Amino acid sequence: MQSPSLTLIVAATISNGIGATGRLPWRLSKEMAYFAQMTSHVPEGSSLRNAVIMGRKTWESIPLKFRPLKNRINVVVSRDASSLTDSGVIKAGNLEEACAYTNPELHRRFLIGGAQMYAHALASTSLQYSLDRILLTRILEPEFEECDVFLPEFRQQDGGGLAIWRQAAHQELIDWAGFNVPEGAQEEKGVKYVYQMWVRKESARTDTN
Repeated sequence: MQSPSLTLIVAATISNGIGATGRLPWRLSKEMAYFAQMTSHVPEGSSLRNAVIMGRKTWESIPLKFRPLKNRINVVVSRDASSLTDSGVIKAGNLEEACAYTNPELHRRFLIGGAQMYAHALASTSLQYSLDRILLTRILEPEFEECDVFLPEFRQQDGGGLAIWRQAAHQELIDWAGFNVPEGAQEEKGVKYVYQMWVRKESARTDTN
């Protein structure tokens, strides 16, 4: 049986900074709208929903009025999942258990944070899921030097000197997303960024899982 596909979605600076003092160092409404659309979008007319998988700290960082994230299956990972008393969420003890969750309405699985979850997924060789896609909003400028939390560098080579990931063409991102994604550098509140998709080479495929 094929392992469930997992997509990592994140915004990171040129130096892979993703957070500062426990928060996002930028507030970009258009980029957040892209995140919401990407993680919510399903084939038109279907009853499907996507799952957003996150660690407990990420869950608790979402303002109460916005959680659970609407129109998505919220899966929260915690070492002590039994202590989670929030309603409207699926509880899991680890990422493998979270990815094992399924139901007939499940379309795609997105890993949305935090840093430890990203690091675990990028380093894992688990056969219980396949991290085969990274949706990266690359913050081009400013540098946000105050960042103290970072995404692991995923573009490094494997032991044989081969690149593990390839950057997809923008049209490939649009085709996979199922809606138009702005191309090239975007600018919002003095911050420049670009939408990218990276695909793991050995597991690139054309299905929509």
